[in-house]
Amino acid sequence: MPGRAGERPQADAAAAISLLPLFAWLTPSFPVGAYAYSHTLEWAVEAGDIKNEDSLGAFLGDLLALGFGRSDAILAAHAHRAAVAGDETALAEVNALAVALASSAELRLETCQQGRSFLDAVRAAWPAPGLDAAASALVGEVAYPVAVGLAAGVHGLPLAPTLEAFLLATVQNLVSAAVRLAPIGQTAGTRVVARLAPTVHALALEIPALTLDDLGSATFRADLGSFRHETQYTRLFRS
Repeated sequence: MPGRAGERPQADAAAAISLLPLFAWLTPSFPVGAYAYSHTLEWAVEAGDIKNEDSLGAFLGDLLALGFGRSDAILAAHAHRAAVAGDETALAEVNALAVALASSAELRLETCQQGRSFLDAVRAAWPAPGLDAAASALVGEVAYPVAVGLAAGVHGLPLAPTLEAFLLATVQNLVSAAVRLAPIGQTAGTRVVARLAPTVHALALEIPALTLDDLGSATFRADLGSFRHETQYTRLFRS
């Protein structure tokens, strides 16, 4: 049946197209300013916590599974659900919580500057019904994971791939910062991303079942590093 055989690739292509916004939004070229932030990596390199590929992988693995990566994914998931439901009150509450959870002034700037830039860019280039109404619920500071969850929800993007793409982009941005800080090279950085991909996948499967009560972090040294980075003598990054 030639007709049926020819229909399957077209159906697969249509399904793939629905995820294209994620590929555009979560790349280094999207104008959110991610290149300016290291999320305490710069201090960790200065302190000697990150010296090579193995120590970078361990540090990022902890940030993902025990720190802000997990928490941001939970917040993104709840923003996604609120956007899908058109619940602007819930969206505003999740955003207020996300902003309040930033553990230092630098990390608050990191999430809020990227969040507002992301939301403005999506509204300008990727309009969708309900996007402006949802965005209007977020007055002032906007946390980055909330902005990503909101945009994905309004655009009808499934939650699971949204979380995977968001977490993997987080890893890639931090590895890029580490390469610029020079403890590792590009090939080693690529291996770190590949090594952490299973952690990203596992988190993306776990997060949808979690509630806001499951938010929490156990990366205290990284939090302290964000305070110390504010007075670090030589700095390339804003966090």
